[in-house]
Amino acid sequence: MVFVSSILTLQLKYKIMKITKLGIFSNGPCLRVDFPNGYGASIVCHDNSYGGPYNGRNNLYELAVLKGDKIDDTTPITDDVLGWLSIEKLNEVLEKIKEL
Repeated sequence: MVFVSSILTLQLKYKIMKITKLGIFSNGPCLRVDFPNGYGASIVCHDNSYGGPYNGRNNLYELAVLKGDKIDDTTPITDDVLGWLSIEKLNEVLEKIKEL
């Protein structure tokens, strides 16, 4: 699965990131990551996401900034979910979350 290799890329780039949940939802992957600063991200690509449907390659993803178990729409990163993100853009956003 291409998403798994993308996850490994994220793990290598963010050694302090903890992947706390990985699964399949609505025909696509979902992933939750957490950083030591208390923030995290929900990353999805499925039939109903802003980036889906998941086709196994060249996918775009939806990301929500999390604080604890809830979406945090008060950060300078976004006031909503971010959609249609490439893996490269995901890495950029994760870097910003890590620095909050």
